[in-house]
Amino acid sequence: MTGAQRSYLHTLAQEADQEVPEDATKAQASELIDDLRQQTGRGE
Repeated sequence: MTGAQRSYLHTLAQEADQEVPEDATKAQASELIDDLRQQTGRGE
């Protein structure tokens, strides 16, 4: 995953009380971001 994805994922994961796998690919990170945005209400 990119540095920007990692940073954003960690922010979202903190809000959702989730863990982020450090070895996620760019595609996996993108999916995780989408999922976490829905969970945190940021995707609305």
